[in-house]
Amino acid sequence: MTNPASTSPAAPPAEVVVARLRPHGRALFWPTLILFSVCGVTGYYSGSLSEPWQNTLLLAGAAAVVTLLWLLPLVSWLTRRYTITTRRIIFVHGIFVRTRQELLHSRGYDVSVRRTWLQSLLRSGTVRLSFGGEHWLELRDVPDATLVQQALQELSERARAQQARAAPGFGTDPSALGDQSTFWTGR
Repeated sequence: MTNPASTSPAAPPAEVVVARLRPHGRALFWPTLILFSVCGVTGYYSGSLSEPWQNTLLLAGAAAVVTLLWLLPLVSWLTRRYTITTRRIIFVHGIFVRTRQELLHSRGYDVSVRRTWLQSLLRSGTVRLSFGGEHWLELRDVPDATLVQQALQELSERARAQQARAAPGFGTDPSALGDQSTFWTGR
């Protein structure tokens, strides 16, 4: 049994998640190297210092270094998300203050990719979406940036094509209208 509302021709297609992205995982390389180093140094020197307060200070210092140089970068990396759906792009970021931005594909935008030599080597890059003058959004250091760029261009083209079909005469060549003319008569 089908729902009559879902089969109507005027109902827009359901929004589908195309991709969920985070920045490239290599951003966690140095923090993880610091974590292993701190754990190794702490394990080697813990208990071997002459005074008990020195052992306590060593453990407290190790905990502070791990919190600042491993845990905060990890949480920062985990809280930056990009979700691409068939209708829009959703940017979510922030640790203490969450920011959510959305960009509709139907609004239209230019897509460009910027890469450093290391990003080219690892096939990642920063995808920049430019819409209307100085307004832009960046998907920073996403994996497989070229594929993301192609998908965004295709989704934007589909949205514009659907918008053109929904509004007859919108986006068509004026010479293709034939004898149908619209005159601006307002003052």
